[in-house]
Amino acid sequence: MYISTSSSAASSFLRAASSYTRSRFFPSSLRNLNPASSSALNNQRSTASVVVRSFHSSASRWCHRLDWRSPFSLRAQIRALNPVIERFQKQFATMAAEHPFKEVLTSLPKPGGGEFGKFYSLPALNDPRIDKLPYSITILLESAVRNCDNFQVKKEDVEKIIDWGNTSPKQVEIPFKPARVLLQDFTGVPAVVDLACMRDAMNKLGSDTSKINPLVPVDLVIDHSVQVDVTRSENAVQENMELEFRRNKERFSFLKWGSTAFHNMLVVPPGSGIVHQVNLEYLGRVVFNTNGTLYPDSVVGTDSHTTMIDGLGVAGWGVGGIEAEAAMLGQPMSMVLPGVVGFKLSGKLRNGVTATDLVLTVTQMLRKHGVVGKFVEFYGDGMGELSLADRATIANMSPEYGATMGFFPVDHVTLQYLRLTGRSYETVAMIESYLRANKMFVDYKEPQQERVYSSYLELNLAEVEPCVSGPKRPHDRVPLKEMKADWNSCLNNKVGFKGFAVPKEAQEKVAKFSFHGKPAELKHGSVVITAITSCTNTSNPSVMLGAGLVAKKACELGLLVKPWIKTSLAPGSGVVTKYLLQSGLQEYLNKQGFHIVGYGCTTCIGNSGELDESVASAISENDIIAAAVLSGNRNFEGRVHALTRANYLASPPLVVAYALAGTVDIDFDKEPIGTGKDGKSIFFKDIWPSSEEVAEAVQSSVLPDMFRSTYQAITKGNPMWNQLQVPSSTLYTWDPNSTYIHEPPYFKNMTMEPPGVHGVKDAYCLLNFGDSITTDHISPAGSIHKDSPAAKFLLDRGVERKDFNSYGSRRGNDEVMARGTFANIRLVNKLLNGEVGPKTIHVPTGEKLYVFDAAMRYKDAGHDTIVLAGAEYGSGSSRDWAAKGPMLLGVKAVIAKSFERIHRSNLVGMGIIPLCFKSGEDADTLGLTGHERYTIDLPNKISDIRPGQDVTVTTNNGKSFTCTVRFDTEVELAYFNNGGILPYVIRNLIKQ
Repeated sequence: MYISTSSSAASSFLRAASSYTRSRFFPSSLRNLNPASSSALNNQRSTASVVVRSFHSSASRWCHRLDWRSPFSLRAQIRALNPVIERFQKQFATMAAEHPFKEVLTSLPKPGGGEFGKFYSLPALNDPRIDKLPYSITILLESAVRNCDNFQVKKEDVEKIIDWGNTSPKQVEIPFKPARVLLQDFTGVPAVVDLACMRDAMNKLGSDTSKINPLVPVDLVIDHSVQVDVTRSENAVQENMELEFRRNKERFSFLKWGSTAFHNMLVVPPGSGIVHQVNLEYLGRVVFNTNGTLYPDSVVGTDSHTTMIDGLGVAGWGVGGIEAEAAMLGQPMSMVLPGVVGFKLSGKLRNGVTATDLVLTVTQMLRKHGVVGKFVEFYGDGMGELSLADRATIANMSPEYGATMGFFPVDHVTLQYLRLTGRSYETVAMIESYLRANKMFVDYKEPQQERVYSSYLELNLAEVEPCVSGPKRPHDRVPLKEMKADWNSCLNNKVGFKGFAVPKEAQEKVAKFSFHGKPAELKHGSVVITAITSCTNTSNPSVMLGAGLVAKKACELGLLVKPWIKTSLAPGSGVVTKYLLQSGLQEYLNKQGFHIVGYGCTTCIGNSGELDESVASAISENDIIAAAVLSGNRNFEGRVHALTRANYLASPPLVVAYALAGTVDIDFDKEPIGTGKDGKSIFFKDIWPSSEEVAEAVQSSVLPDMFRSTYQAITKGNPMWNQLQVPSSTLYTWDPNSTYIHEPPYFKNMTMEPPGVHGVKDAYCLLNFGDSITTDHISPAGSIHKDSPAAKFLLDRGVERKDFNSYGSRRGNDEVMARGTFANIRLVNKLLNGEVGPKTIHVPTGEKLYVFDAAMRYKDAGHDTIVLAGAEYGSGSSRDWAAKGPMLLGVKAVIAKSFERIHRSNLVGMGIIPLCFKSGEDADTLGLTGHERYTIDLPNKISDIRPGQDVTVTTNNGKSFTCTVRFDTEVELAYFNNGGILPYVIRNLIKQ
C-alpha cells in the first residue's frame, strides 16, 4: 500500500529524513564553528542549505513509494534512503569544493621559509580594470571573490565590482560581508536586547534558539556611560566610575550576561577607553589570518564614527544596530556600489596648525562637494606628511562631511604605527606581505599606478589655517582670526544654524552671581564648559600633548582658568595618561582644572554632567547665550548641554586657550587672553607651542611599551566589573519592573507568514520639519528633562530624578525610548508656528501635546501618522532608536527632501516607508501645512514595487503629488515585506 505525503506519518518521515540528512551533510561540529572565519566554511553553509532543500524535494517524491505498514522502523526506512542520501552527499561535497574562484587561491610564502597562509589573489584574475580601481573598492572586490558561492554572493556581483567605473553611476546593488562588527554600549545594549528577544521569538516559533548567535567576531566596548559629575579632582576618575557603576549596574550585568550567552562576543569593560581609539590601537587587525586564510580586515559598527579605523587602512563605517545584528547573524549586507571621491593632498601643514584644523577644513570642503553615500579616498604626496593619528582624525569625521568612508590605504606610515602600538613583528610582516601581494599596499617610493575616481578634490596642506566650527553644526567652519566677528554676527542673525537673534540692547548684558562665595559674571559668549574629549582627538598624541604645552606655558606666565568653567579631560585610552605623565604635562593640565575624569565618550555625547547650580541659574535667569568649547565631532543643538546654546568644536590646545580666555567673543590676534603674574597682558602667541615643540614631546613621550602594557590587561576589567554576578542561561529572564532592560514588542504575535506590503491611508501628520533634523532631534542621547513623558514614566515607577541617568543609558528599555522620541528641547516643528520644544499639535483637536502623548492618542484611535521633513533628515549618529522610536509611535512613513544614508536604511529596517519629494519640491512649495491627511498608494504586491519607483501621495483636501520611494535595493524590499530586517532574519534562519 502506498500513502500520500500529506499524512502525518509521511510528514514525520520527511522531518526525520531532513534532520538525518542535515546531520550527514552539515554535522554539529561544522554548524557550531564560526562560518565567517573561513571562506570554505561560509561556502559550505550556504551550499548545504541548497542541497538539503533539494534533497527534501526529492525525498518528498520518493515518499509516495514507501510502505508505511512495513515492520521496519522509520529509522530503518530512512536508512533505506542511503543511496539517495549518498548521491546528495556527493553533490554537497562537490559544490562545496568548487569555489568559483578556486584557481586564484594562492600561497603567501614567509621570507624565511614556510607560508603565512593562503589568499584569494586579485592579480591572478588577470583583469587590467582591477589595477585602476580605488583601493577602497578593491576591499569590496576581495570580499566578493573570497565569499563567492553563487548563492549569497554571485559571480555577477564580482563582475559588477570589477566594472566599478561603469556600474557605480548606475546605483547597482552588491552584497558585502564584513569581517567583524563593532559595538559601543549605547547602541550595544539595544543590539544585545534584540538578540535576546530574537532568541525568545525563535523559541516561541519552535526553532533552534542557538541559531541566534554571532557568526563573525563582535567587539563591544563599554565607553558611553561615564558622565562628568566630578571634575577638578585627583579622585575624579574613581568617583565618576563609582557613580557610573551605581547607575548602570543593571545594564552592565546584562552586557556581561551577553558576553557569556553569545559566542564570538568580546566585551571590553568600562574604564578602558573610547571604542574607536581602542579599535585603532588594539582591535584593528588590518589583515585577518583565520584558519590559514588571509583577507583584509573590514568592520561595520553601530556608532557612526566607526570610520576612524579607515585611517588605519581598514574599511569600516557605521550602520544601524538592526543592520549590524543581521551582519552578526551571517546575512550579507546589501549596499549600493558607491562612487569614490579622490581627495589629493599636497604640501605640509604650517607651524602651529593642528590636525583638528585640517579635519574641520576637509569637512567643510567635502560637505560643499557633496559626498553622501560615497567613499572618499585620500592620496597624493601630502600623505607622507600626515601621521597615522592625523589620518584617523580625518577619517573619524566622515559622518560630519557625509561620506560613508574616508579611506587611507595602507602604506609605510601605517606599518610604523602598527609597530608603535605593540603589534608583533611577525604580524606586521604578514600584513605587509599580504597587501603587497594583493596590490593593496601603497609604496610612495615607487611609481604610482593612477587610480580612477568618480570625482576629484585637492587640498594644499599649507593653506590650512587655525579654525573652529560652530556654533551649531560641525561643518560651519570659522577661521580663528574671524571668530570675534562671526560671533557678533551670530548674535545679530535671526534664529538658525548661525544665529541667535539677540536684541542689540541686550547684547552687552552682564549676569553677576556668586560662585562658592566669590564674585563671578557671565556674558553672551561666556564659556562655561571646556572639554578635551571625543574619539576624534584623544587618539592623537600631537594635539593632546599640544594641549599640555598650552597649559604649561599659561601656568608659567601665571594665567589660570576661571573656577566656574567646567573643565574636563577624558582620554580615549590609558595610553594617553601614560604619555601625559611621561612628558610631565599632566601636572600643568591639572593646575588648569583639566584633571582626568574618566576613560570614555563624555561631553561629545552629552554626558557632560550638571553645571554648578549658581552657573546654571545665572544662565537661565538672564537668558545668557553660554558657550561650550570641546575637542569633539558633534555640536548639534541640545547635545552637549541643555544650557549651552553655542557649542564650538576645536583642537585640544584651543580648548585650553578658550578656557583661559573664558569667552568665545575674542580676537586672539589682537586681544589679550588675560593678565600674567607680572601684570603684563598675555596673548595667544605667548602660550601657543610650535610644531617643533609638539613633535619633540611626541617623540620622547609616546612609547611602544605604553600600548603593550595598557592592552595586556584590557579585558580583565576592574574590581567592580569582575564582581558582577550574571546567570549562565542562554535565554534572558526579563524583569518586568526594570527601567533599563525591557523586552521589546517587535516580535509580538509574529508568525512565519510575512505581513506583506502596506500603504498608508488617511494618516495624520505627527510632525512637520525643516532641513537638517538630526538623530539627536529624533532620539536624544543626553539628559532626561524633568517634565518630559520619559521623566513621568520613571517617576511613576519610583525612580528619583537624581537617578534618571541619560536617554543613552536607557536604550535597552523601549518604553523609555518611545517616550524619548522627538523629545529634544530644541526641536523646531512647523505645526507649532516657530515655538521650540518637544511638542506638536494633535490635529483633530488642535491641542498642543508632547509628541509621545499625541502619537499615543492617534494610535489609540487607530490612525496612522507620517512625518514631513526637509533636507538631510536623520543626519548624525547611526543610532537605530531614531528609527525604532518612530515605529513604536506609529509612524508609517517619512516624506523628506533627502535622507542621511544610515537613517534611511534604518527606517526601512523598522518597516517605515522613506519617500523623497521630487527635485525642487518640498512641503512648503507644495502648500502642505501638516494639517492634512495623507494617503500613500503602494502596489499591493511586493513584486510590483521596484527600488526608486514613483508613487502618488494624495491629501484629503484634494492635493496630489509624486514622490520617490527610497527602497534602494531588492533586499530592502524584502525587509519591508517582512515588516523589518529582524523578522526577515528570523524567518530565514528558521527556514534553514
